[in-house]
Amino acid sequence: MAKRDYYEVLGIQKNASKDDIKKAYRKLAIQYHPDKNPGNKTAEEKFKEATEAYEILGDDQKRQAYDQFGFAGVEGMGGGPQDFSQTFRGFEDIFGDFSGIFDLFGGSGGSRRSAGGPRQGSNLRYDIEIPFKDAVFGTKVEIQYSHNDSCPACNGSGAASGTSKKTCPTCHGTGQVRRSSGFFSVASTCHSCSGEGYIIEKPCPECGGSGAQKKRRKIMVTIPAGVENGKRIVIPRQGDAGSSGAPPGDLYVFIRVKPHEYFERQDADLYCAVPISVPQAALGAEIQVSTLDGKIIKVKIPAGIQNGKLLRIRDEGVPSGRGRGNLYIKLMVQIPTRLSRRGKELMEEFSKVEGENSAPKPIALAELQDN
Repeated sequence: MAKRDYYEVLGIQKNASKDDIKKAYRKLAIQYHPDKNPGNKTAEEKFKEATEAYEILGDDQKRQAYDQFGFAGVEGMGGGPQDFSQTFRGFEDIFGDFSGIFDLFGGSGGSRRSAGGPRQGSNLRYDIEIPFKDAVFGTKVEIQYSHNDSCPACNGSGAASGTSKKTCPTCHGTGQVRRSSGFFSVASTCHSCSGEGYIIEKPCPECGGSGAQKKRRKIMVTIPAGVENGKRIVIPRQGDAGSSGAPPGDLYVFIRVKPHEYFERQDADLYCAVPISVPQAALGAEIQVSTLDGKIIKVKIPAGIQNGKLLRIRDEGVPSGRGRGNLYIKLMVQIPTRLSRRGKELMEEFSKVEGENSAPKPIALAELQDN
């Protein structure tokens, strides 16, 4: 099933304010929350869909990427099914200012989060621009980027050597504090431990208690032959380090392909334009054409070829799982702008011999398309 536009999911306009986005999500969250609709798969899917939309549109950076590039712009940034579990792991933080609406339905928000437990590292995005030829035939590119790596001094725990994390005495490891007001129970993130469920009495001096250090990393990325503009390559476990030994996130490499000066691409086929002279078009000829990979091939031009005619060269296109596409050469008949005296005499003689049509009739558009 195709994903719906995030603005459509929340029922808002594209110029909606952050407050409008928050209100729209709050309304849907209350309506479709799983605890209010037990066993209702449709309501559960709508709740997930609305949560995913809010996570993207409620963040200025993600919203800007989505507005510019659509779903492709936010893949690996929190949008999409692959990231929904991470959304739920921190959804009290996202909705902390909604006055504990989840607890109105039994407090399922807290049960979905494993407070104090290890968390997988964040996914990272890297944009790369490659030449047209490399996108067609594939290549390897070295990239360098920054990521959060596990602190070697504390092994990612955040606690100084010889010490350990302590269960938060305020929330007793739940990451939440609750307040009862009559019929309702309202939960909020524990301010003592920021919802982690533990506190670090003596932080690691190397990382300041974060358990991670910013580092630069170099890796080789293999670009497969035939990759298209806008596609992504997922490199597992090359994102930010996870906490307390949890696995790292992934690295998403998004591909931008530079346009070529002479070649264009349509699916697995390549197209280029080659100039020929009037005599070559009229009499036929054999010309030499350079392919994208630098190979010189001989192309036979039939006599009487018309301007703009396409000639197909098999198996000189983009490599694919089924072999290679074709190369299409568009012949452009070049009309001389200046003639020598002898050339002008020959053209005048040609005109007298062949005759000129001084009252030409229009050519049917269908005939032009066939040519």
